[in-house]
Amino acid sequence: QVQLVESGGGLVQAGGSLSLSCAASGRSARSYAMGWFRQAPGKERELVTAISRSGISTYYADSVKGRFTISRDNAKNTVSLQMNSLKPEDTAVYYCAAKSGDYMTLPYEYWGQGTQVTVAS
Repeated sequence: QVQLVESGGGLVQAGGSLSLSCAASGRSARSYAMGWFRQAPGKERELVTAISRSGISTYYADSVKGRFTISRDNAKNTVSLQMNSLKPEDTAVYYCAAKSGDYMTLPYEYWGQGTQVTVAS
């Protein structure tokens, strides 16, 4: 089992950047595929980006391709999300998540508490 804690959310102007971090504790994060999900008010939670256990393979939703970058440091048990060129529609609560097995398949098993990202127009 793994525990996840996100940090780094906040308020930013459209076009700006934010970096989110997820710290894993308990079982080593290298045992898990990792992902970032987001949920905007009135909308379902969606997978934004994911990364394989090795860090070699990644997935990005079309809405964030070219703007967001996921990375992981298995030695430090952390996963990061660099968000550039932010848009108001990126406003949501962002969740770090982990799962055994393939990073591209749902569901994810473990979740952080979420961190708010607000992009002002």
